[in-house]
Amino acid sequence: MIQEERLKAIVDFLEVHESIRVEQICEMFQISRDSARRDLVKLEEQNRVIRTHGGAILQGGQQPLLAYGERTEHHQAKQSIGRAAAERIRDGETLFMDASTTVQLAAEAITATGVTVITNSIDIAGILGKRPGIKVHLLGGEFHSWNRNVTGVHTIRMISEFQVDTLLLGACSVVETGLSSPYLDEAYVKKEMIGHAQRVIVLADQSKFRKSFLHAVCDFDEIDLLVTDADPPAEISAQLNRHEVSILVAGQSSSPDSEA
Repeated sequence: MIQEERLKAIVDFLEVHESIRVEQICEMFQISRDSARRDLVKLEEQNRVIRTHGGAILQGGQQPLLAYGERTEHHQAKQSIGRAAAERIRDGETLFMDASTTVQLAAEAITATGVTVITNSIDIAGILGKRPGIKVHLLGGEFHSWNRNVTGVHTIRMISEFQVDTLLLGACSVVETGLSSPYLDEAYVKKEMIGHAQRVIVLADQSKFRKSFLHAVCDFDEIDLLVTDADPPAEISAQLNRHEVSILVAGQSSSPDSEA
């Protein structure tokens, strides 16, 4: 089978199964790992797939993900996760909040007072900027209308000027190796926020357990609490337990301070 035929077959597979691993390509076409990787590189160059750690997912047009305002899937689960995370915020805390639809729902649910928030999300800044008793710092940088956030060198520099109590971090991917993102600039912002927060709370619905992206964000040893809507798969739970990361499944009874 020539490469073009393999590329079409890989895309056909992805349209059904959503993701593919290098090992599967090798087995399907009886080719080497190097040949499989070259196929994925070619597909990525054609904007047909997004390469991930060890494989690829289907490219949904010119952007890897839906535009920020269109990410309505799993909305009820995200609301539950956002409320559960908001309950972990105490009066007077300082917070980083990155640009994420789930983190935005946490922002809407915050009841703590005297809170100071630093964010790269213009929507979160707009929501909390109207709330009495909450002080908001909007980070500067290059504005991206697709993700409704700012990133870049100036954003990183401003983050480094803060040291906060808690980071509420949205996750594009949670797999056995940690967190990853499809966007390099966004990954750098997340990394910098993690480095300047005493406590890191990751918000991720169960769909994030099934995919991985090219740009690594962090390992589990940098996370304190994962708030989700379902028990993670066994292999991910094992790694979370190994790194002593608390898991909070939204909707299950738990004391607000038990995962702090």
